[in-house]
Amino acid sequence: MVAAAAQVAEETGNPAGAIELPSGEVVTGKTTDLMGASSATLLNALKRLAGIDHQHHLISREAIEPIQAVKVNHLGSVNPRLHSDETLIALAISATTNPLAKRALDQLSALRGCEAHSTVILSPVDSGTYSRLGLRLTCEPQYETNKLYHK
Repeated sequence: MVAAAAQVAEETGNPAGAIELPSGEVVTGKTTDLMGASSATLLNALKRLAGIDHQHHLISREAIEPIQAVKVNHLGSVNPRLHSDETLIALAISATTNPLAKRALDQLSALRGCEAHSTVILSPVDSGTYSRLGLRLTCEPQYETNKLYHK
């Protein structure tokens, strides 16, 4: 699992993550312009558990971009990418009209007890979300940015 996350990070030059599912299969996620690696990894794991093809977008760009605008323009965030809690809220909203999103959301409890790894130290928001979901998280001893601590 650590090697899978490291490979994605090396290929993309950005933070990446991996989750080992109950079946032993490892699912990865990478940083995108819409969400951080921890969010993408979480979403990819839910899709895999629900049997949804990786190429399906469960949350539309049109739903994510206004959230990013609020974060940056009104809440003072420098990073527009969705954190894992914001991604889960967006997925829950999408689930009201998208049966595939609902199917993925229904898999949240299956993550409890799974191992997860990040190639960077996660923000308190993301590590807290993983913890509340019951994921056992390890991180490389490196921050994504040169800041010495997270707010």
